[in-house]
Amino acid sequence: MSISIRNVSKEFGTFKALCDVSLDIESGELVTLLGPSGCGKTTLLRIIAGLENADRGNILFNGEDTTNLHVGGRHVGFVFQHYALFRHMSVFDNVAFGLRMKPRALRPSEAVITQKVRDLLSLVQLDCLSNHYPAQLSGGQRQRIALARALAVEPKVLLLDEPFGALDAKVRKELRRWLRRLHDDLHVTSIFVTHDQEEALEVADRVVLMNNGKIEQSGSPEQVWDHPASPFVYGFLGDVNLFRGRAHEGQMHIGKDNHGLRLASPEHSHAQDAKAFAYVRPHDMDVHRPVTSEDFSQDSSPSQHGILAKLVRAILVGPLARLDLVPLDASDAGSDDIIEAQISAQQYHDMNIKEGETLVLTPRKARVFVESAIPHASA
Repeated sequence: MSISIRNVSKEFGTFKALCDVSLDIESGELVTLLGPSGCGKTTLLRIIAGLENADRGNILFNGEDTTNLHVGGRHVGFVFQHYALFRHMSVFDNVAFGLRMKPRALRPSEAVITQKVRDLLSLVQLDCLSNHYPAQLSGGQRQRIALARALAVEPKVLLLDEPFGALDAKVRKELRRWLRRLHDDLHVTSIFVTHDQEEALEVADRVVLMNNGKIEQSGSPEQVWDHPASPFVYGFLGDVNLFRGRAHEGQMHIGKDNHGLRLASPEHSHAQDAKAFAYVRPHDMDVHRPVTSEDFSQDSSPSQHGILAKLVRAILVGPLARLDLVPLDASDAGSDDIIEAQISAQQYHDMNIKEGETLVLTPRKARVFVESAIPHASA
């Protein structure tokens, strides 16, 4: 089932939840709607399901306009964050519920229902719990039952609204891997809403990033991570350091009076002393000690060495060391915030780094945006 979203807008009073959103979803594709709270992703999902009406625009399933079609006629399965299982029903009866509620003319026989439920419970790897009740299950098990119930009616489209949001991190990780494998087996057109960047990148065929009721970027997980289209996308997908400066003829000068770092930005070769922002991920930051005393002299240009910064905190997490550093001169660093760097735990131990000492930071890779080329300022 392909889905076409055409110029959809939705307002709640004075709040614009969706602003002229258009998107095409291919049959069998698993698309993630990703963004912060209030960006419009759940509103869009509910409009696709028929649970909300758009103020303007159209929703098409396989080219047929379903804009005014009731939710019951859209053949969608919906999985919510909080399971929505019937507590007084067994696992088996919960999964069978949708089938038993079909109109008499369309309702399968009880024998067919029984076999279908058994098949689904086997598919979600919970066939041994068919006689249990929701209260006897873990959160992850309840969510798998909710998914089996949604699949029982053979939906043409599966919609998942933060389905793992109420679960702890380890269970979420297990379930998203499981969901990805399940989708590869079933190929049901699926739309998955989340605000968890890691979840979106791991599960989806395509990630659609939303902000302020609009689509900022749509692409494969690799595309949106490696080639973010806007400062918002870069900042939202993982941790990032922001540096301010000026772009001029293919170079960005970070810091006051152009005495800071210089970063190559050939994509902005036509920029003439334009306000610019550089985004650097913590793992793209080289960390080393000052080589000579010149690093501390006032005559020495930081552009020769990097950004001088004081280590205020080091956190070791397994094989990684996460460093929080404060630039010695915020104006020369182009940043008045804490700079985050990430190195291997082995490098951290080999360097024998101590909190309180001064280190030199050099961006190994940066993405530069010139202000005149930034379509949305909400970075």
